[in-house]
Amino acid sequence: MAKERSGADDPARTLELLWREPGKGGSRRGPKQGLTVDAVVRAAIELADSGGLDTLTMRSVAQRLGVTPMTIYTYVPGKAELLDLMLDTAYLRMPRTDHADAPWGTRVAAVARENRELYRRHPWVATLPTTRPPLGPGLMAKYEHELAAFDGLGLDDVEMDAALTFLLGFVRSVARADLDNQAAARDSALSDEQWWAANAPLLARVFDPARFPLAARVGQAAGETHQGVYDPEYAFRFGLERVLDGLTRLVESRSR
Repeated sequence: MAKERSGADDPARTLELLWREPGKGGSRRGPKQGLTVDAVVRAAIELADSGGLDTLTMRSVAQRLGVTPMTIYTYVPGKAELLDLMLDTAYLRMPRTDHADAPWGTRVAAVARENRELYRRHPWVATLPTTRPPLGPGLMAKYEHELAAFDGLGLDDVEMDAALTFLLGFVRSVARADLDNQAAARDSALSDEQWWAANAPLLARVFDPARFPLAARVGQAAGETHQGVYDPEYAFRFGLERVLDGLTRLVESRSR
C-alpha cells in the first residue's frame, strides 16, 4: 500500500506517458499488440469505479482486457504510473462549466460542484492521496479552468492558488465523509435510520440527557432533520456557503 498514491513513481517516466500525443498509446518495446495505453487506462478506471482501488491490480486489468499481465507491462511500467494516468484522465474528462460572464461566487460554486461530480463518478479519486499530483494535461486543464474562477478579483497569484486549494479541500472532505457513510451502511447492511432505530433502546439506557444537555438537544434536532447522523447534501450546501462567506471577506478586502 506504500505506493497507493499519486506521484509515487519515476517522474520522468510518468511525464512521458502523461504527455504522449493523443491516440499515440502504443508501446515502444515488446511485440506489437492490439492494445494502447488509453485502452489500459480505460479498463483500470472501469475497475476502480466499480470495485475501488483495492480491486485494482495489473493482473485484474489484464484479465479485463483478455491479455496476460506481462502484456500490460509493455504499455504501463507499473501500478504507480497507472494510478497517475488514471487520475489525469479523470481530470481531463471532467465537465467544465463555461462561467466566464458569471459573478465570481457563481464561478466558484460551479468549480465546487464540478469536483463533487468528479468524486461521485469516480469515488476512488477522493481516496487517492494527491500531495504530488500527476503533472499531465488533465491536471493542467483542470487547474487553468478553476483558477479562472478567481481571476480578476484583486487576489495575487499565491492567494488565487490558496483560495482554490481551500475550496477543493472542502469538497474533498465532504466527498470522503460521504464515502465513509456509505461504507458504514454497506458493512452493517443498515441505513442510518435503521441503525439508530436498532441502537436507540441501548442509548436510552446509558445516556443521561441531564449530564449532556447540549448534546442531547442538538443531536436530536440534527438527527430528526437529517433522518440519520449525517446528510451529505446538507453538509455540502452549508459548507459551500461558509467557504463563499470567507472568500467574500477576502475579495472585499482586496477591492478596498
